[in-house]
Amino acid sequence: MSTKKYLVTGGAGYVGAVVAQHLLEAGHRVTVVDDLSTGFAQGVPDGAEFIEGRVQDLNKYLDSSYDGVLHFAACSQVGESVVNPEKYWRNNVGGTIELIAAMREAGVKKLVFSSTAATYGEPTTVPIPESAPTAPTNPYGASKLAVDHMITGECAAHGLAATSLRYFNVAGAYQGYGERHDPESHLIPLILQVAQGKREAISVFGDDYPTPDGTCIRDYIHVADLAEAHLLALDAAKTGEHLICNLGNGNGFSVREVIETVRQVTGHPIPEVAAPRRGGDPASLVASADTAKEKLGWRPSRADLAGIVKDAWDFAQSLETTK
Repeated sequence: MSTKKYLVTGGAGYVGAVVAQHLLEAGHRVTVVDDLSTGFAQGVPDGAEFIEGRVQDLNKYLDSSYDGVLHFAACSQVGESVVNPEKYWRNNVGGTIELIAAMREAGVKKLVFSSTAATYGEPTTVPIPESAPTAPTNPYGASKLAVDHMITGECAAHGLAATSLRYFNVAGAYQGYGERHDPESHLIPLILQVAQGKREAISVFGDDYPTPDGTCIRDYIHVADLAEAHLLALDAAKTGEHLICNLGNGNGFSVREVIETVRQVTGHPIPEVAAPRRGGDPASLVASADTAKEKLGWRPSRADLAGIVKDAWDFAQSLETTK
């Protein structure tokens, strides 16, 4: 495989850093651009060039020496998007408009976009295929869907080769890179905070859903499996085509199953507190990843929930020892 040069936006964040690390391990040259609004400078992998900057200013950094862009720079908090939607349109949509313009000007013709299962909203079919209706229930999902539409038009009009990867629930850690959002909103790291004594209990939002134990079911994918899909997506991208792939394990775990798995992995009791349902929480979100398997040749190899939790737990503990 020949060495390529890639620009990774948002590469100081959780998923972006793990993907950047995988690119480096594959022998590629990597430049990370991140404004550090939510990322961490120490999260940029060794060996990557780092530019502290905004995705809106990529015309300053992007030139024809790059073989492609992997785009992770986005605001991603569902709740925040509901109370501050303008931030999501400005950053997620406006920023990507500037990114694509910079790519067009520089003649960079390959893009992998970090999209989301939130584009589907309340699913009509589970597991969810890419052909499912897209009806996002919040501005975050709507902003990502708008970018997907934008990319489709760019491919048709200007010959961009692009892949959008719609993530379900990303978890776990890889080579010292893991989740440390502030504030944290994802279930597994929140439960781990209980195990660490940082939180008294985990809130269970609704226990009367039409699921086997009454709690919501979600599809969890290991961040390293996710990263591997991005490298395959670069190889699969074709001029003038926009491929959209769901990324998930294709099976789901309930909130209570995740809590019990954390108890087993950490050896800590995890107290639960019943809380009302949250608006817009579907009972079940599980991916059909058949397109990724067929078009990318991708198959997740770390689908065991206990393994995902253990990697996340090891990372959470490592943060404590480095303070």
